[in-house]
Amino acid sequence: MSFEAITNITDAEAQAKAAVAGAEGKAKQMLADAQDAGRAALDAAVAKAESELAELKQKTEEKASAEAEELSQVLESQKAQLREQASAKLDQAAALIVERIVNN
Repeated sequence: MSFEAITNITDAEAQAKAAVAGAEGKAKQMLADAQDAGRAALDAAVAKAESELAELKQKTEEKASAEAEELSQVLESQKAQLREQASAKLDQAAALIVERIVNN
């Protein structure tokens, strides 16, 4: 084999090694970029989910508070009705007691 052929083969091997090294470097960089983009997307999704969760909690608390207030008003109304009914029956009970005492 001639010296020129050996030199050409050596140069070709060196170029191939350089091309492989360059491709490996590029692949590593692409992988790192993809991981960074994935982390950024994940962080954005987490932030969005946390924001939505906080909003849902607030709405739920507001709704629960409104429902509790409404229930409180209903209970107060029922309590007033029961007091009125009890007051009317109290007068009847007092009249019954007086009648029994007088008749005995």
